[in-house]
Amino acid sequence: MSRTIIPDLRPHFVAIDELPEQIDWQEYFGNDQPVELDVGCGRGLFVFRATEEYPDRNYVGVELDFKKARRGALRLHKRDCPNGRIWGGDVNRVLDKIIRPHSLAAVHVYFPDPWWKKKHRRRRIFTDEFVNRAVQVLEPEGFLHFWTDVEDYWEVAAALMNHDARFNACPPPEEHEPEHDMDYQTSFERKKRKLGSTIYRGIWRLKPL
Repeated sequence: MSRTIIPDLRPHFVAIDELPEQIDWQEYFGNDQPVELDVGCGRGLFVFRATEEYPDRNYVGVELDFKKARRGALRLHKRDCPNGRIWGGDVNRVLDKIIRPHSLAAVHVYFPDPWWKKKHRRRRIFTDEFVNRAVQVLEPEGFLHFWTDVEDYWEVAAALMNHDARFNACPPPEEHEPEHDMDYQTSFERKKRKLGSTIYRGIWRLKPL
């Protein structure tokens, strides 16, 4: 019986247990470019596209599902992408322990699991505790992005952010017509837009300290 051989995708994929206790971004990427974090990056389409569109910025995706994370990292690895990385593990640990305070230019949260059942909603990623974590890692005037196709999740998150005195709301990005099948923010956005779902989008900017 043959065994599945898992390719070594370093440096484009790494489990968070293999990372140092706290990341020095300049040492990690070998440059002093701004760094942005994609929370729950799934198969990594946002990170993959962003690294191509903005080569003067660095991107890190974090995904709890290692199979999805590796799939995203494989795209980066095949292109030998210098400014994109995927980490496998719990993003809350990443925010609490691994990322230095006030060292990120942006945090992106796209289509997180809505945890539909009321008794499970405490598991949602976008909560006041998460926002506090984001404040700790964002640079002054850094951005927090949130997209979802779930209206009640959007209403809760938008109310939370719009009443947070630490942030200013920015105009949301307009929906554009995709030019090809990869021209979406994430794979999930592609799926939902093809089904005709409404996508809710928000951007908030952290006020100067």
